[in-house]
Amino acid sequence: MNRQTSRRDFLARATLITTGSLMAVLGEQKASATEPINRRHGSKYKFTLAAYSYRELLTGNQPEYTLKDFMDDCAKFGLEGTEPTSYYFPQPVTNEYLCDLKAHAFRLGLTISSTAVGNNFSRPVGPEREREIEQVRKWIDNAHTLGAPIVRIFSGNVNKQQTPEEAHRLVVEAIEECCQYAAQKGVFLGLENHGGLTSTADGMLAIIRDVKSPWFGAWMDTGNFHGEDIYGELEKIAPYTLHVQVKVVTSSRGREREPTDFQRLSRILDGVGYRGWICLEYEEKGDPRVACPRYIEQLRKAFVA
Repeated sequence: MNRQTSRRDFLARATLITTGSLMAVLGEQKASATEPINRRHGSKYKFTLAAYSYRELLTGNQPEYTLKDFMDDCAKFGLEGTEPTSYYFPQPVTNEYLCDLKAHAFRLGLTISSTAVGNNFSRPVGPEREREIEQVRKWIDNAHTLGAPIVRIFSGNVNKQQTPEEAHRLVVEAIEECCQYAAQKGVFLGLENHGGLTSTADGMLAIIRDVKSPWFGAWMDTGNFHGEDIYGELEKIAPYTLHVQVKVVTSSRGREREPTDFQRLSRILDGVGYRGWICLEYEEKGDPRVACPRYIEQLRKAFVA
């Protein structure tokens, strides 16, 4: 056999193998767009509380509470979990502090169910956008240290001189970049319906379905849809939901604010076999130390009874 011919045949075969492998990878990526979660074992609920509920106690020149104090109340309320929101961590956030907070939760018999970060992924390419992405990556690291399985993220708004399509593309690209990093840490990212591109279920689902990562899904906020059929919109995103955040009131277009129908919400989640956290986020004017245990009891009755 001619040596030159043999080398040429080898290179040709190698090219075919490489091309075939690349096509297989691309095929896998195309097929890995976010799909409804495959749940087979029926619904199961655990209960947790968002530190945002204690925002007035955790902020100010002389905060009345620390995150440890908040966790103490979570334990006192009989919760299984606790959600320390990123806004209330002392700056700079150190590894020593994260480990200390994790140990405190463990000694209380609490699981750190989740954490949440603020971001705007519709920013145009540039330093500000990179800072948004880096902030989410930082909180993926922090969640990994804390043992929290999921981080709440936002999409962003349509900015000036930007079409909705352009904003959508920028958001999807940033989420996919962060998901690649999150996958290395074993941390999920949950997109909250929080105005802007996610102000409707259809807008939110357009993003969710375009993101190609098994480490991504919906973070359902029951108080953040404001159309004529709030529960219909919640039902749309339920199959993709990784985490549920419950507010105690809803506000539909053209209606007065009214109490959230916990029973109806439980039926929606039962319908998709949701298994995971029910997180109370109390935003009303009453003292959360008094109101939260009352609403937690109502949620348990609605979801577990």
